[in-house]
Amino acid sequence: MKTLKEPLAGLGGRLRRLPGLLALAATMALAGCGIVAQQASDARHHQVAAEVSSPRRGALTEREMEMARIAWTYFENNFQPKTGFVNAVQNYPSTTMWDTASYMAALLAARELGLIDKDKYDTRLRLLLGTLLKLDLFRGEMPNKVYDTQTAAKVDYTNKPGEIGFSAIDLGRLFIWLKITKERFPEHSDAIDRFMLRLDFRRVLDRNGTMFGAMLDKEGKVQYVQEGRLGYEEYAAKGFELWGFNAAQALAPEPFDTIQVYGVALPYDTRDPRRFSQHNYVVAESYVLDALEMNWDQALDRRDDDRHHSQCWMADFGHRVYRVQEMRHQVTGILTARTEHQLDRAPYFVYDTIYSDGYPWNTITDTGKYVPEVAAVALKAALGMWVLWETPYTDLLFDAISSAHDPKKGFFEGLYENGSGPIREHTANNNGIMLEALLYKVQGKLLKWGERDGGLWEAIGADPFAENVKGVPRFVRASLVKTPTPSVRPNDPGRLWRASQAGPAAPSCGRCSCANEPFDYSPGWRVQPR
Repeated sequence: MKTLKEPLAGLGGRLRRLPGLLALAATMALAGCGIVAQQASDARHHQVAAEVSSPRRGALTEREMEMARIAWTYFENNFQPKTGFVNAVQNYPSTTMWDTASYMAALLAARELGLIDKDKYDTRLRLLLGTLLKLDLFRGEMPNKVYDTQTAAKVDYTNKPGEIGFSAIDLGRLFIWLKITKERFPEHSDAIDRFMLRLDFRRVLDRNGTMFGAMLDKEGKVQYVQEGRLGYEEYAAKGFELWGFNAAQALAPEPFDTIQVYGVALPYDTRDPRRFSQHNYVVAESYVLDALEMNWDQALDRRDDDRHHSQCWMADFGHRVYRVQEMRHQVTGILTARTEHQLDRAPYFVYDTIYSDGYPWNTITDTGKYVPEVAAVALKAALGMWVLWETPYTDLLFDAISSAHDPKKGFFEGLYENGSGPIREHTANNNGIMLEALLYKVQGKLLKWGERDGGLWEAIGADPFAENVKGVPRFVRASLVKTPTPSVRPNDPGRLWRASQAGPAAPSCGRCSCANEPFDYSPGWRVQPR
């Protein structure tokens, strides 16, 4: 019987952030073709000297449409009609909130690209939302890390009954896709709002805007621990900010520094893995997703201009992450598109990083074991980079991955860098991100703000007689606010630091706005400070 491996089941298939889950190796071999990365003393001010291309935009070609049809095949094959969930891995009835969000992205792409009609979209979405509304939550607070897709029951990493905690990172991605869906299709907004109102937010965010996940210790007691590292932390925090929460601390990139790899000042999280038991890996996925879904903008920025980005540093870092992979190919000839991914053999999951735990091109397991033989071109990363950077290098990536599929199952997870062929595993996350990348080519920024301003979520948050025991934001009508309430807390250390630095004024990506102006929650609503 196929067993869902632990790295897939936690934190959106990654087990990437909760302290206490990782036993890091004390020493590791240096990865990356003899390249030695040296610390740059002026790292934060170093800029990548490179021209930046525009993202690819326009109608899909027939070849690209065929790719969309093949990716959607995965979701048709793994759809569970009793719950509306989709298996996270081919034919295995288990999923996470991260993978559920990837399914919501795929479902939207299938509708918008004409792979399914409106009725099928609505039927599938109503079924999924109906399951979320009845979902048994971890300790009555948040969705459990893993659920059985056939029964919607809480399960552990081996798909056996039980609850194991929740992931703030996974929830942040889910909240982004609930917001995208609500804004595009207001007919589903009440169901989405009612799901959000079920949740208890008091322990997932603190008053400073730090995100926390939940886990069980060896005695079965709940431990709430800070969750997130540079890239994923800020991406997920936007999911909370979209719903009116203060996630200021999680949104700030600090603490970070940069390290020179192939002449690129690559940003990384400076929290020491040996001290905090969390890998500080740099991969492409979080930066790609932030660009596809929110254009590297601040979460509440309602503008839609793919040439300018209101979260300047995120766009800058995203470009560096792309550029260093392109440079590796130029120097070594190795096609590179790195992010964490599944495998079709032991150890079944790896962090296939650009940089992690002190070493560039470090491919490691969740325990820190160095496994360079399973490094791969991740298809979701390759297609994401292809649509965001129109360059000869991403053309090479596209040609390499476009036929890496089983037409009856969907796209493979990746292509081994050592030339041993494809990773013959199929997942919801990979195929879902590929579909949203193709939709981005047609539509640009996937968060499209609707005309409806507010709903049940805002009305309950604004009701002065509603007892707020779950930590939901408190709203007030904009017309009742004499002095506009800034969306960005004035004591946000990350934004204050960026405003004081001269370096980011000329970002390497060349298409950023660094004003960091505040954005209101919506035209008609303001969030009341806690």
